[in-house]
Amino acid sequence: MTTTARHLDIKTILADRGLDGSGKDIWTKRLGEITEDEVKWALSRKPGYYVLDRLLILISPAAENFIEQMAQIAHRLTLQRFGKTVRLYAPLYLSNFCVNGCLYCGFSTNHQFPRIRLTVEQALADAEIIAKEGFRDLLLVSSEDKKFIGVDYMTELASKLRPKFSSLSVEIYQMSADEYAKLFAAGIEGVTLYQETYNRQTFRKYHPAGPKADYDYRLNAADSMGQGGMREIGIGALLGLDDWRLETLALAEHAHYLMKRYWKSRVSFSFPRLRPAKDVDRARFNLLSDKNLVQMLLALRLCFADAGMTISTREPAHLRDQLVKLGITRMSAGSKTNPGGYSTHADSVGQFDIDDSRSPAQIAAMLKQAGLEPVWKDWDSAFTET
Repeated sequence: MTTTARHLDIKTILADRGLDGSGKDIWTKRLGEITEDEVKWALSRKPGYYVLDRLLILISPAAENFIEQMAQIAHRLTLQRFGKTVRLYAPLYLSNFCVNGCLYCGFSTNHQFPRIRLTVEQALADAEIIAKEGFRDLLLVSSEDKKFIGVDYMTELASKLRPKFSSLSVEIYQMSADEYAKLFAAGIEGVTLYQETYNRQTFRKYHPAGPKADYDYRLNAADSMGQGGMREIGIGALLGLDDWRLETLALAEHAHYLMKRYWKSRVSFSFPRLRPAKDVDRARFNLLSDKNLVQMLLALRLCFADAGMTISTREPAHLRDQLVKLGITRMSAGSKTNPGGYSTHADSVGQFDIDDSRSPAQIAAMLKQAGLEPVWKDWDSAFTET
């Protein structure tokens, strides 16, 4: 596996390094050979810079015995780069119609249940409730429902949301650079999209049908975001589909590539773990322990000092309370994962079950008690009107 990838695309980088699943046995063997002395060496280095071999050491089984030391360094580094602030946001789900057959998702086209799409007016009604909770940072989420939730819908909705929200972002199916540029012109500054898994074989297994089954098209989506001018590019792997350690290595290579190529954009990590969902059998997945989730987050913070890190209400309250002290810079609160869940369709089917059901006010109080400052918006709208 070559280590020269400066001017290559992300597909080639992952293939060259065997991080698309082709080198799984090699990487697994290397991880198992790492010693505690190597972990001590890695922790003695100046934190905050990325080298693949250093990350490999920090996510190894041997490093599990050094999580407390990693946590202390990560805490200091996060305070240095981000201060004591934690951004709060709310997701607004727009549709649970979907053309994809993902085997882990409650919205899968193979599931039978009454589907819901929000009109622009219904979405605004949910947004009004979210705004009254104090949020000014809104994440618009949709399944792949292009016939209804298309670019025209999103731009119209964004134009009507801008007066109430200082920051709009989306978590939606992959688009072209031109489509992302249209969203950006309408006032949407960020996009989050998970590769789900960087292992090609595993990706094929869990995405048997629909446009999302195209691994390469999805992998290139973050490039399209950068080319479309997005200020924030959010990436992640759905933890539970494949070996989390190998996913972390691929995720880091992807982030490093994006940071070099689209330096005007801010790259952030999310850490979504598989959650119970309608008609989904979780017994088939490689579920990730709390300890290893913490290790993954800490290792990435020690290698990416300035990356945003997001944790959602997928995670339990007690764990989120600890994670915000270790490197998390953005978290959701009071979330509903079903379209219309805040107002008109409280009983509609959600994408997955949430775990932390505390209100936004309770989350803000928790942050203050921990000595942190809850921030309800990212940048002011005046910043984008240039």
